[in-house]
Amino acid sequence: MATDRATELKVLRPEEWDGWWDNLVRAFGAGAASTEERELDKSLTEFDRSLAAWDGDQLVGTAGAFSFRMAVPGGALVPAAGVTMVSVAATHRRRGVLTSMMRRQLDDVRAWGEPLAALTASEPAIYGRFGYGAGTFQLHAEIDTGRVTLALPAGTEDVRLRYANPADVLAECEAVYAALVPRRPGMLARQPGWERVGLLDPESDRDGASALQCVVAERDGVITGYARFRTKLGWGPSGHDGTVSLEDLAALDPATDAALWRFLFGIDLMTTLTVRGRPLDDAWQYMVSDIRRCRPRFRDSCHVRLVDVGTALAARTYQAPVDVVFEVEDAFCPWNAGRWRLTGDSKGASCERTTDAADLSLSVRELGAAYLGGVSLLSLAAAGRVRELRQGALAEASVAFGSPVAPWLPHGF
Repeated sequence: MATDRATELKVLRPEEWDGWWDNLVRAFGAGAASTEERELDKSLTEFDRSLAAWDGDQLVGTAGAFSFRMAVPGGALVPAAGVTMVSVAATHRRRGVLTSMMRRQLDDVRAWGEPLAALTASEPAIYGRFGYGAGTFQLHAEIDTGRVTLALPAGTEDVRLRYANPADVLAECEAVYAALVPRRPGMLARQPGWERVGLLDPESDRDGASALQCVVAERDGVITGYARFRTKLGWGPSGHDGTVSLEDLAALDPATDAALWRFLFGIDLMTTLTVRGRPLDDAWQYMVSDIRRCRPRFRDSCHVRLVDVGTALAARTYQAPVDVVFEVEDAFCPWNAGRWRLTGDSKGASCERTTDAADLSLSVRELGAAYLGGVSLLSLAAAGRVRELRQGALAEASVAFGSPVAPWLPHGF
């Protein structure tokens, strides 16, 4: 009977990247990436934060992290590890490879002084056992623009739109994005190079649609928003039946936002607008004449992990005064386990170790889910995932943790 050899974790070396990438692609069952995408991904890889699991001379596991700063309630940008490129070869499943990579990675993130880790999960059930909780959600829709109309806010007519080559206005569009980051929890302050991700446009990914198009919005000669999209002409028994696929939209004010949506609704020969990955509270939902014909649906997006409970909870603000003691369970990162007193309001917060009696009992997974303000502690308690030990503490903390806008992760990584 053969015995399994232990895998060895090593930091990825540049000359190993191609094999590392190929192993990842195979694990996800994906086709070959375009040369442009492959080269960009390699340029963004942070090799000192990337791990390879080896079984002898065979590469059998991958995991990486990006250096991000994530907006949290109150507008602060908190260092966060963007966990990425996680895969285990099908030949090495259920041998502890993933657990060993997650163990090493979270130890490293702690050593790097990042209080948060975040990821998007191909299978959400995998990461709960490592302390990640779904903290943001995203909205999808397929809008029947032939039947749905928009009621527009004042000022929409003052916005001028024009087509532009996406690459030519990249700097201006990136400035709009950067201005929006502190306004919404979950958004990422992009490192240099990441702005190019939004311009990736391999023909193999278009499914017969046009090349990437861009329209920018201007007020008083200043770009205040943009939309990137594709169009796909189609014909049916009744005539034209084209589809607009929205890739990205950002606006600094309601009038700009409305002007961009009106444009997307009105493109000639198109009858459907496909929307993916938008914030749950996106304003277009409240402009449309018939939300049912938009077929909205949602799914999980960013899964959040508090690597340093005290630092993470003190880094954000709270929309109501709060003074609560958490009894935190964290078997995977035991340095977080125990009691923490959180005191804070809209101006700031502190979170310190305490021996005082606990008011609420929960795991670090629930803290991660509630951290950005989009998941209610009351809802988690109703699901049996938070336990109230002092009457009134649950409502107090739940209100305080909320966010006036839905947290949102604008893109994957």
